[in-house]
Amino acid sequence: MSSFFTEIELSQIGLKSYGKDVRISRYVHFYSPETISIGDYVRIDDFCILSGKIDLGSYIHIAASCLLFGGNDGIVMEDYSGISSRSAVYAESDDYSGDYFTNPMLPKAFRHLIGGGVIIRKHAIIGTGCSIMPGVIVGEGCAIGSMSLVNKSQDDWGICVGIPCKRIKERSKKLLELEKIFISQ
Repeated sequence: MSSFFTEIELSQIGLKSYGKDVRISRYVHFYSPETISIGDYVRIDDFCILSGKIDLGSYIHIAASCLLFGGNDGIVMEDYSGISSRSAVYAESDDYSGDYFTNPMLPKAFRHLIGGGVIIRKHAIIGTGCSIMPGVIVGEGCAIGSMSLVNKSQDDWGICVGIPCKRIKERSKKLLELEKIFISQ
């Protein structure tokens, strides 16, 4: 037996949509699958959680133990992007000021969520153990180094690392040439 859902099993999850050659581990958990769209050639590995509004493009890999919390504002991953293991992406977060409770088991009147859609642009890669916070845009071709806290948007084609994440140098754009060759085949 394969460790990935079969086509029949995928159709029973209740996703908003999914494309061809989608490989999702049987150990992935979906919350509100009707708000999740998945493009073509996407692989999601073991022990991931996908919750809320999420739109995945094509040719995407989400490695083991990643957490994507789209909430109402949503997470978008564009084509050829990826997330390494044990990373988390948050489009919503509790307000930690002390003015509100931070527990989903309490009524909404006592809580305050801070949100903002997250976009991971084309050819961007998120290293292992990273946290991406609400409202962040990871620019096209941007590489986020392992264990980084991304609490502000990062410009295109940079290599960015740290807590908080900062750009340290430029990233090669050769990927754009490789994409053209790949598409022409």
